[in-house]
Amino acid sequence: MKDLISLKYADREPVINVLDQGFVRLVDCMPSRIPDAEESADHAIAEAARCCYKRGTKSIRDDKMLIRYLMRHNHTSPLEMIEFKFHVKLPIFVARQWIRHRTANVNEMSGRYSEMPEEFYTPQPDNLRTQSQLNRQGSEGSIDAAEAQAILDQFTANCRGAFTLYREFLDSGVAREQARMVVPLNTYTEWYWKIDLHNLLHFLDLRCDSHAQWEIREYADAILELIKPLVPWTIDAWQDYSPYRNGLMLTGFEVDQLRKVITEANLSAGEIDVDNKLEQIEWKTKAKKLGFE
Repeated sequence: MKDLISLKYADREPVINVLDQGFVRLVDCMPSRIPDAEESADHAIAEAARCCYKRGTKSIRDDKMLIRYLMRHNHTSPLEMIEFKFHVKLPIFVARQWIRHRTANVNEMSGRYSEMPEEFYTPQPDNLRTQSQLNRQGSEGSIDAAEAQAILDQFTANCRGAFTLYREFLDSGVAREQARMVVPLNTYTEWYWKIDLHNLLHFLDLRCDSHAQWEIREYADAILELIKPLVPWTIDAWQDYSPYRNGLMLTGFEVDQLRKVITEANLSAGEIDVDNKLEQIEWKTKAKKLGFE
């Protein structure tokens, strides 16, 4: 048996620095050890999907095709057999977005038990963004460099002032659980975060997307980079089939419009560029539904 993380990260620690003072560290995964014949945790998905799987009766290609089938048809429970545990240092406002993903186990640093360190996130001047005119919860564009620097100087002064007040409250005997109320939302916190692969891919669907806030997207991209060496077949399938990546989801209205255009033009579907016979058959079924000859 081989230790999976040691095998994949023999040349470096599995940690990626994020923003100015944050990081994501891969602490552990399940399966943490894999048979000598395997090179990734992907085999655990195929093993769970088959249930009565006996090692040696299926080839690597069979496992890859099975995982791609599962992903293509949204059969997700075998993906839940793989779990990842991360140690994350992140600003509180990012944590509040992150915690909306309620399918994980979280244990966060407590400001009741420990004093909050004076560590806060400060954007770079060229990344101080203006409010989007179309998306009420999003941003776009940038602020003039000189104006951005002036704003960030005020930003930093306000944060330092808040921490000065925080320490004064503590020195005056105010309880930590109340004194912490003055620290800003960009203060760094830390947590351990454990999640199965199925729900992690949903997290990455939403948080690696260009519509996600840039700061949380940086963390999501770091997580993707950390797990890809451990489950490469699954990530490849996710990239190909997820409607948030290279796939596409169509509504009934859109399908009707496509069918109308295709039928009127008398178009031929042809074959898709894959060597999987089953996927070719699935394409022909979809093409017929769309009105292709």
